[in-house]
Amino acid sequence: MQVKETLSEGLKREFKVVLPKAELDELASTKLAGLKDRVNLHGFRPGKVPLPHLKRVYGKAVMGEVIEQAIADANTKIVNDGGYRLAMEPKITFPSEQPSVINEVIEGKSDLAYTVAIEILPKIELVNFKNIKLEKPVAPVGDVEVDDAIKRITEANRSFSTKEGNAKEGDRVAISFKGKIGGEPFEGGEGEDVPVVLGSGRLIPGFEDQLIGYSAGQSGTVKVKFPDDYAAERVAGRDAKFEVTVRAVEAPDAIVLDDKLANSLGVESLEKLKQQVRERVSHEHFFASRQKVKRKLLDQLDKLHKFEAPPSLVEQEFQGIWQSIEKDMEKRRVSFKDEDTTEEEAREEYRGIADRRVRLGLVLAEIGERNKIQVTNDEITRAIHDQARQFPGREQQILEYYKQNSMAVAEIRSPIFEDKVIDFLLELAEVSEKPVSKEQLFADDEEEDEGKTSAKGKGGKNKKKSAKEA
Repeated sequence: MQVKETLSEGLKREFKVVLPKAELDELASTKLAGLKDRVNLHGFRPGKVPLPHLKRVYGKAVMGEVIEQAIADANTKIVNDGGYRLAMEPKITFPSEQPSVINEVIEGKSDLAYTVAIEILPKIELVNFKNIKLEKPVAPVGDVEVDDAIKRITEANRSFSTKEGNAKEGDRVAISFKGKIGGEPFEGGEGEDVPVVLGSGRLIPGFEDQLIGYSAGQSGTVKVKFPDDYAAERVAGRDAKFEVTVRAVEAPDAIVLDDKLANSLGVESLEKLKQQVRERVSHEHFFASRQKVKRKLLDQLDKLHKFEAPPSLVEQEFQGIWQSIEKDMEKRRVSFKDEDTTEEEAREEYRGIADRRVRLGLVLAEIGERNKIQVTNDEITRAIHDQARQFPGREQQILEYYKQNSMAVAEIRSPIFEDKVIDFLLELAEVSEKPVSKEQLFADDEEEDEGKTSAKGKGGKNKKKSAKEA
């Protein structure tokens, strides 16, 4: 085998490889000899088929297998000899006159010459993580916050009682309706005895407001316009009329924080309910705090590790992001002009995000590898079962999906690995707690930075934040 490097530029390498016909022929003959005892050919006893006859019958098929294996072995040798770590699978290119050349190689008349291009991972010099300083925002859980959380729970489970008179905001009405667009009924535009709490925002904007003042048994016409970004595209942005009849009007019962309320929620006492709610709210605070400090840690890692990311990985990541952006904009029916940017500017911005994602992913992978951070099978199994529990009645189906789909398992493993690396780094870094208010703890990072962000528009802001945290 002859190997000559023809390109060494950044993370790209190319080699011209020549596999002599004599070597290929020898490999093919060895493989054919191994077939003698396994094949049955008419007119020959087992194991007595002459090699030339085997070659006439199986020669091309065997040579095809030999060529495929020889290329794989050659590529492996190139990678191992160079000490490379591949970013993508090697790309093989045969001469432009490929069909005739390959036929000659298969027939044993010509050497096999081809070009192999590889893209390698960069060498990453990790910093001393003990020198990283971070502030972790923390907000205490107050009694008022616990009481507010309990009130939200009870609001969601609130009881109502029949009332006389007209409906007002906060009341619950049961309505029957038939909707039309352009005088024609449409799918999903009809309902019977549908309960709606006025002011909840459950229905199309403007619908609930027009029901205020109705009494039980009263009918009328409600005129609304579906939002431009409405999920059902067939009605999005269109005017509609609904013939509505209010079947019943109910007023919300008063909320009293006592043991009886706790009992109605399946808890033995108000004190026990407060304890459970406090634990849940504390967990929410912990998660929000961790996300904030994780974001700051990733920002530090990005700042401290500057290197060229493999272009193919960046392009792959960018394409994934860009498809998401296009789908989001199509769903919201907005243009780049509406987002106060241009497609060129947006592409440049999101390509930068893709580059950051790839580099941070490589840094975290390097940290995990050097420190032998691994995800156990038990951790993956627990995560899969947690995922399955989110689909009541379909748990077994979800478990079977992961059992048969290694890529899906890899997607489960990835965030677990990332969290373990992040925890490892936070143990090494100098982390100090910074008291903040609840509002500051749960504020978007862009809000904390007084709106300073290069992302354009709602879609851009959300995408950029998630990309940085990935």
